[in-house]
Amino acid sequence: MNKFQFMGRLTRDPEARFTPNTNTPVTTFSIAVNRRFADQNGERKADFFNLTAYGKLAEFCAKYYRKGQQVLVEGRIQNRTWEDQNGQKRYATDYIIENAYFADSRREPGAGDGMGADMPSSSIDGEFITIDDTDDLPF
Repeated sequence: MNKFQFMGRLTRDPEARFTPNTNTPVTTFSIAVNRRFADQNGERKADFFNLTAYGKLAEFCAKYYRKGQQVLVEGRIQNRTWEDQNGQKRYATDYIIENAYFADSRREPGAGDGMGADMPSSSIDGEFITIDDTDDLPF
């Protein structure tokens, strides 16, 4: 099984582009994921991961994700190799996102960060719906 799951904060705004041959949407961004334990000085360290999304998910991430936002992403790890200009063999590990979610608490519209009313709160089959969270849960 090849699967990863990260929850962290975006370190920069996503960058969107299209693949040259197939014109497929591609979005890249990085997140900082806190480690579970503190070091000897009591400081918590973080690991930084560069992530890539394709297609509709790439469009979603480019539209709704912003620097500082906490997200949960799932996907697969992919290795690739190539030769550089000097004939040296190079290796890279890519984290390809297959699912992406919001992990921040819901913010109020007009909070000044651009993530208010236009941010979807749920999705079903690629179409966004609004969930009224002012009522009590039925269970």
